[in-house]
Amino acid sequence: MAVFTRFLSIELPDSLTCDESGRNPAFEIAFSADGEIPFPQVILHGQSGRHIIKDNDIFVSDRSDKEVSYVAVVDSGVVRAGEVRVQVEGCKKEDFRNSGGGDWVKEFRTLKLAGQPRPARAVSAAGGGEPVKVYYGIHKHMHQPYYNATDLEYWDGEKDGIFGSRGGNYTDFVPMAVRQYIEGGLPHGGLSTTWSGSLIEQLNRCAERGWCGGRFNGWNNALREVAGEKTALGNPRIEFSAFGFYHPLMPLIPHRDIVRQIEWHRDVIREAFGVEASRVMFPPETAFHVRMIPALVEAGVDVVMYDSIHRYRTCKDYPYAGKNEGMLPPNPADQVNPPVDDWFQMNNIWAASKIAPSLMKPEYIEYVNPDGKSYKIIGVPAERYLGNEDARGGFGALQYPDVLGQVYDQIVATGTFDPKHPPFFVLHSDGDNHGGGADSYYGSNTGAMVRWLHEDPRFELTTVSDYLQRFPPDPSKTVHVEPGSWAGADNGDPQFMKWFSRYDQPYSPDLNSWAVLTAMQNLVHALEDARPNTEGLHEAWRLMLTAQTSCYWYWTGQHVWDQQVTNAANLGYQRLKSAVDGLLSAGKDATGPTIFAPWVIPENPGGKKWGNNCLLDAPREGRVYTFIYDIAGLERVNIVIRGPNGETTMRMTDHGPYPSETGAAITSSMFTADLPVGAGDLRYYIEAEDRAGNVSRSALERVFMA
Repeated sequence: MAVFTRFLSIELPDSLTCDESGRNPAFEIAFSADGEIPFPQVILHGQSGRHIIKDNDIFVSDRSDKEVSYVAVVDSGVVRAGEVRVQVEGCKKEDFRNSGGGDWVKEFRTLKLAGQPRPARAVSAAGGGEPVKVYYGIHKHMHQPYYNATDLEYWDGEKDGIFGSRGGNYTDFVPMAVRQYIEGGLPHGGLSTTWSGSLIEQLNRCAERGWCGGRFNGWNNALREVAGEKTALGNPRIEFSAFGFYHPLMPLIPHRDIVRQIEWHRDVIREAFGVEASRVMFPPETAFHVRMIPALVEAGVDVVMYDSIHRYRTCKDYPYAGKNEGMLPPNPADQVNPPVDDWFQMNNIWAASKIAPSLMKPEYIEYVNPDGKSYKIIGVPAERYLGNEDARGGFGALQYPDVLGQVYDQIVATGTFDPKHPPFFVLHSDGDNHGGGADSYYGSNTGAMVRWLHEDPRFELTTVSDYLQRFPPDPSKTVHVEPGSWAGADNGDPQFMKWFSRYDQPYSPDLNSWAVLTAMQNLVHALEDARPNTEGLHEAWRLMLTAQTSCYWYWTGQHVWDQQVTNAANLGYQRLKSAVDGLLSAGKDATGPTIFAPWVIPENPGGKKWGNNCLLDAPREGRVYTFIYDIAGLERVNIVIRGPNGETTMRMTDHGPYPSETGAAITSSMFTADLPVGAGDLRYYIEAEDRAGNVSRSALERVFMA
């Protein structure tokens, strides 16, 4: 009989009910073909991954001159409840290993696996008799950088593929999830989402020019429609979070640039979605430092999300997990918050260190500047390990009942439930990459989560705004949060070393980019202060803010990324050089030097440092590094150190311009200062004066000298 060319029929149940384990019962899939199938197989794509049926599990049930019928036996327990994509295929070659794409015939069907109704979960009571409940939120992050910082029109086949493969993510996936919250009757259900300005502008160009095969024509229609939906408290079901237009690493850029990035982003959100951006911020890379707070407050941000581990590590009794935590031990200068006693290790999830549920709640975070002025903002923890696991695919990939149940049980066991400030954390992930960006995350997995929430009153999905309206934190109580970012950035250490790659080598592409950017910032700021109507200044601002895209540091060692900042700075300098020369010749420079955020090497003087996959004793000697630039030249640079014995001012050492290998037209000088050995808990800031008499000061930093 001839080898088959097509399937004639495929028969399987439309739906099945799972057994008590939440997995499929045994069933059969019958299919027929117009000839012999040398290598038949069936693949089930479900919530638990992929399951292949072949060999002895597929047999011939009937044969005639024109048709061969097969039966595939599916054992019980191989896929979980949810939507299962059934792939029936056959290879027309006996030796399938030598086959090509044209040798395979494939067809697809869908099977719905319904879970059994579960008995209602028991809700525990706190000491005062209040029911214990855990609240959580969801955040989805969308971003694409400009792949050429100096040519925003740059486009090619690769970009067409990158954007085209994310068609649903950038159009209707988020609305699909939010609609299920509404239809599922979740009164406070919603999510927050970030859309960078660079992504929105490129999607607009796709729509205008028909790129990606016209996939993005009207790309924001569904998003604009769902943007008007409200929770039971009248807050948006979908919160377009405050953000930085070009995805900057905010802890490492100047105050005024943070404000400008947020303001420009608010404008593009209003234009794209017809609503105002939220006053809740999700910072790029989840990167947060308390020195950002004054700028965030000025930009109208009331709430900021941060990676939860950087709150855990500030407790005086934090149970450091060693090198497997992926970060050095906390610097004692950051460990200023009271101890807690509810630490525990989560199971059935990747969690490199213990967590404390009592800390999983919004709190006011405080920063004090060199003059003693206090600034506060509400901080919302984005839970590191739970968010990382949710990024694999949402409900089903993260076993919410089991893993979140462990958090719930620990709260009950330790008696730490506070009904006025119940636990709340955000599950955060990229909304367009890997499992967290799959259609199943927003579709079937979200539907399963909504059904689970109806069955399990221990948990509630809520927006950040709804939670804060119901359970506002106490403004009279403030905490400190350690600097750092999300786990995907080399574990998000407090020194942001993902963006300081190769700092210990003779040349670092990352340090070069910061030195160049610092010089460009001073150039642009000086002209804005003295001559804001300078021709080309707006273009230079755009080049500078584009150059702050964190992606340009993320992929260190790739020339196309390492060169981006210099290219933008060189073009900006070319546009503004004559204006700067005129400003200086007229003696009108009124802007102080630009001081890059300082860093300390070793990170924990007298503590621990990294060895070869191990921890070693760090030298007690610590050195502060920074970049400084001023168009008028520098007169003096001092470091002011405050310790147990009072305040000391020292001159910093000028090492000259950083040796650029990217052809930079302007760059900054590196300055260093040695910190006093064994001085204990220190605060310090840098003060610089230019030759025109203008003075600048950095933020107030902290470090412990053992």
